[in-house]
Amino acid sequence: MDHFELNNGVLCAENVPLPVIAAEVGTPVYVYSRATLTRHARVFRDALGVLRDVKIAFAVKSNPNLAVLKVLAAEGYGADVVSGGEMERALAAGMAPDGIVFSGVGKTAAEMRRGIEAGIGQFNLESEEEGLELAEIAASMGKVASAALRVNPDVDAGTHGKISTGKAENKFGVPFDRAAAIYGRLATTPGLNMRGLTLHIGSQLSRLEPLEAAFNKVGALMEEIRAAGHSVTHMDLGGGIGVPYKSGEVFPQPAEYAAMVARVTGNWGVTLMFEPGRVITGNTGVLVTEVIRVKEGASNPWVVVDAAMNDLARPALYDAWHDFAAVEPKGETFTANIVGPICESSDTFAMARSIDKVGRGDLAVFRTAGAYGATMANTYNSRPLVPEVMVDGDKWAVVADRIDPATILAAERVPDFLK
Repeated sequence: MDHFELNNGVLCAENVPLPVIAAEVGTPVYVYSRATLTRHARVFRDALGVLRDVKIAFAVKSNPNLAVLKVLAAEGYGADVVSGGEMERALAAGMAPDGIVFSGVGKTAAEMRRGIEAGIGQFNLESEEEGLELAEIAASMGKVASAALRVNPDVDAGTHGKISTGKAENKFGVPFDRAAAIYGRLATTPGLNMRGLTLHIGSQLSRLEPLEAAFNKVGALMEEIRAAGHSVTHMDLGGGIGVPYKSGEVFPQPAEYAAMVARVTGNWGVTLMFEPGRVITGNTGVLVTEVIRVKEGASNPWVVVDAAMNDLARPALYDAWHDFAAVEPKGETFTANIVGPICESSDTFAMARSIDKVGRGDLAVFRTAGAYGATMANTYNSRPLVPEVMVDGDKWAVVADRIDPATILAAERVPDFLK
């Protein structure tokens, strides 16, 4: 459920008509619904209430906007971060340091040191080498860093190849058959508090079976590690639950997911950690765009919009689907191709799709754009960086400014040897 609905023939974000925002802020623009964000955060959190001891760390990479993080902090969420910048955003949003989990295969020494200084709750180690470096840094600071070892369970998530992270050929985690030995060595290393295991097999999963298979494998590994005399008090099960991008799609609900986790982990006796991202923010946002023109095509007309692959990269990167809808639909449809203005054939949002009939100057939205939308935006073709807006009932505010080409140009320098 989201709070983007037609009211008197006009698409609104909660109680604010989208044309009002477009007129003042311009297009393209991301618009987030606080009510939707809050609802999704609570549904996921409440579903996990069937479990005994739970910590939730929102995957900041899915939407790092400070206002979004502030809402989630108020709902008791921590943060799963994959860079020093994301960690600073989580701290700035008021997320408790001990609720921050630092993941990612390429943590630098400076990022590790900053994380230790900030008192973050856990480092998710991607290799033995990383663990030894973290231990050395922590010991040099007179500290002990809490950590979990990321295991690659070699389970196919059944999702897009570019967002699959749990197969043996993926770069993430340590090989499953070496994990127990690596954990044992790290557990005796000064400067480290090895407290558990972690895994994440991919994003946008449409079935629970791959997750259950991975959880069963890592549960058996946990018992092997304990049998060797090492402590395991935390198990981080990652994220990955998908959301429907196309009308009519059905994905597992948080309650179904929680029931599966309860069945698998009932006798583990650990703190269970989760890293949801898209399932919280996906339906929270839309990208509002204006139709520049409709031009004749060889087989279907081309709807050229002012949003582009630099604003919403998922279709170009993953051939991803986003439902497209007119802000003021006229009740007519046609089959068309939807493209942006960038000088790339990959700047294509849809081909031969039946959509609301639109024309020059009409507003439209790409739905389910609250995750991996603005966060992946860039300034290719020297285009502005897309702004973001949050709506709360009948109130709204810009929560990230449009950064125009002149501002970006001002940060560049021509060296003396070229003058």
